Amino acid sequence: MTLAGLMRLIVCGLVVLGAMAAVARADEVNDYPTAARSEYVFGCLKANGETRQAINQCSCSIDVIASLLPYDRYVTAETVLSMAQMRGDLGEPFRSAEQATSAVNDLRRAQAEAEVRCF
Repeated sequence: MTLAGLMRLIVCGLVVLGAMAAVARADEVNDYPTAARSEYVFGCLKANGETRQAINQCSCSIDVIASLLPYDRYVTAETVLSMAQMRGDLGEPFRSAEQATSAVNDLRRAQAEAEVRCF
């Protein structure tokens, strides 16, 4: 094999590796199911007015959150927020647990960043 042929082979290999890395990164960023993204956007629209501009801002917002927070952490935070609203002893573990508070804080930070970038 000539030097030029070897170089072409190396360049092709690097291109393939680069493409695989881009696909893997896209999978990481897009690990939120469509239903979860839609649910977030619908709630955001209710809170921010149901305008075309709000659709763009809310869609941007969930994209930013998805880029900053893994989906399983997002689900944990949403569950904690929902369960913490229960009165009495049922909601107490969700209001006081350090892990629960940490997950909610992560979500709040991601939402704050999304607000800065999108609104």
